[in-house]
Amino acid sequence: MPTWMPVQVVSVHHWHDGLFSLQLSHPDFHFKAGQFARVALPDSQGEPLPRAYSMVNAPGSQVLEFVIAKVADGALSPRLSALRPGQEILLNSHPSGFFSLDHVPEGDTLWMVATGTGIGPYLSILQQDDVWQRFKRVHLVHGVRYRKDLCYRELMRALGEAKGAQFSYLPVVSREPESPNELGLHGRIPALIESGALEAAAQSEFNLHSQVMLCGNPAMIKDARSTLESKGLRKHLRRSPGQITMEQYWAD
Repeated sequence: MPTWMPVQVVSVHHWHDGLFSLQLSHPDFHFKAGQFARVALPDSQGEPLPRAYSMVNAPGSQVLEFVIAKVADGALSPRLSALRPGQEILLNSHPSGFFSLDHVPEGDTLWMVATGTGIGPYLSILQQDDVWQRFKRVHLVHGVRYRKDLCYRELMRALGEAKGAQFSYLPVVSREPESPNELGLHGRIPALIESGALEAAAQSEFNLHSQVMLCGNPAMIKDARSTLESKGLRKHLRRSPGQITMEQYWAD
């Protein structure tokens, strides 16, 4: 049975009306970068109504942080977005998930491909030393519908300044007119992989020396995997090492 414990809200940062970051106070919550936690508020019968969200913060931080899409008719996310500092929320005491570097084989280049709030686990991983020690180059691809959904730009800028040519940030916007000077790439991620546009922008290739992590919309993951497989890459399995590691990311 889940072990629920009350924790306090530290802050709620609204990127816009449909996207926010939630910070909770819990300095003793131990997890691996890339894992997720379950948070809950009581439902109409007083029972915990849970959802799972990946930690954005690095392990060892004094707060837990999650980036959450507010679903207008969602059962929980609108209530989470309305929280205020000092209010209580329930946190499951055990982290979960296997979308961490522990489960990614060695390679020269790491591609972190996300849509929407699927960027969350990557932000945690990028704030750890091991990713920079293991891979010569790291590319973060963030696909969103609208430019306003491109969150954590200051962190991206700081990583770019600190890591130089070892890191590239590739934002992709799908539902607004193309603006190459401002937004970079435009369209759907699988199409940009197929056309070679992502490789050209990163000045790097998807090849057998790459490792690719896919996180976000199930349709993106399915199509991106198929396109990568057409380039010779294959899903990573413990019994059969490959280049593609995946996690579907869908919650309200």
